[in-house]
Amino acid sequence: MYRYETHLHTSIVSACSRFMPEEVVGKYTRLGYAGVFVTDHFLRGNSSVSRNLPYEERVARYFDGYRAVKACAEGSGLAVFCGVEISYKGTDFLFYGLDEEWYRDNSDIMTEPPREFCRRARAAGALVVQAHPYREADYIDHIRLFPSEVDGIEVINAARDERTNRLAGILANAYGLAATAGSDIHGAGQRELAGMQFKEKLTSERDFAARVKRGEGSVFTLSDGGVI
Repeated sequence: MYRYETHLHTSIVSACSRFMPEEVVGKYTRLGYAGVFVTDHFLRGNSSVSRNLPYEERVARYFDGYRAVKACAEGSGLAVFCGVEISYKGTDFLFYGLDEEWYRDNSDIMTEPPREFCRRARAAGALVVQAHPYREADYIDHIRLFPSEVDGIEVINAARDERTNRLAGILANAYGLAATAGSDIHGAGQRELAGMQFKEKLTSERDFAARVKRGEGSVFTLSDGGVI
């Protein structure tokens, strides 16, 4: 089985992350992963990209995290793919399968409510997953669920507790949605990990999106006891 990290934040773009590109490549090659998806916080979320820049330039800077990890992984055998995490008042969605041009051409997603930006992304062919739907935090006024606007639910988030993951699994099952898993990793020292595994290697972001929509792949968890 080929294993993939699906939820990862770099220190280059995500303001809450301490995970450097060389650390990303070192950790996941050591663990034998086939690849990773860089899913930094998009511009309307906890991003370190300057809000004073024009939108198109901000989009270009947003993809610097992905590009840095990809460049660092060259020759390592670790595939690096791009995803995006878009936030709305603490409710987060993972988008897979859209390129930089799409985000540059769809500036309205900076102000649209979740139903609108999720529908627009799905219409463009994206896989849309609601991440850690039952997360609670002091900056989240209430839990928002959008099972009719997504393709899947992140049923295992390694940064969350067993109860919130179990509730996410119930939600996915009740609505017949794809079940995904990811680490939501923000630093090299995180030991509890989760991801998706497939019998054949992924070839692109679109390939991942299509396979998950078809019900292919399975979730996994592991504990990294190695040297950081």
